[in-house]
Amino acid sequence: MPEKAVDDVMEAAVGAHFSGLRLEALRLSSPSAPSSPSSARASPGSAAAPHSNGTVYANGTAAAALELASPSAVRQPFVIGRVSRVSGGTASGKTTVCDMIIQQLHDHRVVLVNQDSFYRGLTAEESARAQDYNFDHPDAFDTEQLLECMGQLKRAQPVNVPIYDFKKHRRCSESFRKLKFVHFLLGSMMDQSDADVRLARRIRRDTVERGRDISSVLDQYGRFVKPAFDDFVLPSKKYADVIIPRGGDNHVAVDLIVQHIRTKLGQHDLCKIYPNVHVVQSTFQIRGMHTLIRDRDITTPDFVFYSDRLIRLVVEHGLGHLPFTEKQVITPTGSVYMGVDFCKKLCGVSIVRSGESMENALRACCKGIKIGKILIHRVGDNGQQLVYHKLPMDIAERHVLLLDPVLGTGNSANQAIDLLIRKGVPEDRIIFLNLISAPEGIQCVCKRFPLLKIVTSEIDYGLNEEFRVIPGLGEYGDRYFGTDN
Repeated sequence: MPEKAVDDVMEAAVGAHFSGLRLEALRLSSPSAPSSPSSARASPGSAAAPHSNGTVYANGTAAAALELASPSAVRQPFVIGRVSRVSGGTASGKTTVCDMIIQQLHDHRVVLVNQDSFYRGLTAEESARAQDYNFDHPDAFDTEQLLECMGQLKRAQPVNVPIYDFKKHRRCSESFRKLKFVHFLLGSMMDQSDADVRLARRIRRDTVERGRDISSVLDQYGRFVKPAFDDFVLPSKKYADVIIPRGGDNHVAVDLIVQHIRTKLGQHDLCKIYPNVHVVQSTFQIRGMHTLIRDRDITTPDFVFYSDRLIRLVVEHGLGHLPFTEKQVITPTGSVYMGVDFCKKLCGVSIVRSGESMENALRACCKGIKIGKILIHRVGDNGQQLVYHKLPMDIAERHVLLLDPVLGTGNSANQAIDLLIRKGVPEDRIIFLNLISAPEGIQCVCKRFPLLKIVTSEIDYGLNEEFRVIPGLGEYGDRYFGTDN
């Protein structure tokens, strides 16, 4: 590992929680021998190595995941995905929980990378005294290779994960587990089970699966496993995003995590980077309507019909992000129904002229809504000039739905948003609605206005040399209003 990368890891470490990983061990470690038997980790599957962001990585566990870490990489983990760290004491059910999650997901993009796979192989001399070797210390793992493996996966490169033989205490020299680029689970989880239950599970596992006797298991537990848990795992509990009591027996917690992961896997990568970007959940109906309006040979009446259907869905989705108050009503049966009351202070603002195509859908959803207009004259690709605007007098007191069917470069949108803010509209009260968005436009708007919400039905590939959205819709205003000929 380069010296600078090592320094970055140590600089980002959280005090004592990273004390087990020594700088010298990172620079000089080899796959065959750790720095010393006394400074190695606990028996496979016990303690855990904390990462530079304070999250503990399960020792022989499920989904141990170390990222190539610098402080900036930890703060911005969604470059191509994020790794889930599952940690906990020995035999707490970490692998069981992760296996249950993967079985329920049935998604090839989610895989398990066990930190156990990266145990250093023992020399012949060390193997002869394996009972005195501390497998629970951070130096028992080839952390350098683990970091390199995670880095390659993040760069979308295939990797060979080693396979460790727990009976021989060394890696299978000719066997590897091949992994290609995958999407990772999200968040940090800690599997928490009762200490007596964990010890009983460990005894059963090590005697049945790893050929050890009860006395050696108990001796190892007292000398290495429990001290390592107290030193490395337990202090990092406060850094976990989710704590799962009872491990694999907690089906409710597992189901909640599965649903969360499914939601994240269904998101566009930009939605992970910018949580204020919301894409209407795609269905075959939505995909089919997009197919029709993107067809250059569609007739104008059909283009208008299917565009209106999509716009209505986008508007309804946008309205769902407005604040509400609880309201109780009496039904015709005399029963009490506890519901919600719509936001009253609301208006629409269309960017002329394409945005005017979205006004009818907004009026159909919000009876009597006020709608303002902004006209921006485009001069070149970088300089826009605001020509005209007519807005409600009390717009500063309202939530604003900004309407424009296509978000391209984002320059015109930024100018319209800037005008609304100058008129007194708080940034977090603006919801920008459009049919399609280019990634460049989303980044342009979200970087400048991080509190604003964007609601769109699809995110396209990008912009071409002429700054047109690809695959796009063409000149939307001309196609909708029949002036394209």
